[in-house]
Amino acid sequence: MAEVISLCDLHRGQTGVIAAIAAGGEMGRRIRDMGLTPGVEVTCLGRAPLNDPLALRVMGFTLALRNREAGYIRVTA
Repeated sequence: MAEVISLCDLHRGQTGVIAAIAAGGEMGRRIRDMGLTPGVEVTCLGRAPLNDPLALRVMGFTLALRNREAGYIRVTA
């Protein structure tokens, strides 16, 4: 069985599938507008030198996301 973790806990090269978005309101809408919706596969490409932001590969494009925002997203890894 796959483990559900926060998106910000993915390690470099690890892939997960978005299970849920815990943010509501404007933050939740912005996250979903970026294409981060349940069922979408994401791969962690790496992190900036101070561990924030995190670089993700989502649907063929690269997305940088702050740890604060990534903390609202749950993935199965």
